[in-house]
Amino acid sequence: MNDEELSKCLAELGNISRLKIFKLLVKAGHEGLPVGTIQKSLDIPGSTLFHHLTKLSHQDLIIQKKEGRVINCIANYDILDLVVKELQESCCIGFCE
Repeated sequence: MNDEELSKCLAELGNISRLKIFKLLVKAGHEGLPVGTIQKSLDIPGSTLFHHLTKLSHQDLIIQKKEGRVINCIANYDILDLVVKELQESCCIGFCE
């Protein structure tokens, strides 16, 4: 992950609503949650939630899978791992050795 990609991921997670959504999805595990469950859990209006999910999806922070009439959202753990790894490597240069 380059610095531009890292910056974009962190910018999306810098919004409190998107951070709450992402944290909820991380806690939900690899099965994720339906959009309706996210909306009820966080009490976010549908159009606002759609906006936030679109932003997270465009940065690949979440994956959306349509199952019939239900859209299931799943945290992208691969991207999460890359973000954390990049931050750890950047912060520990010269200090952790």
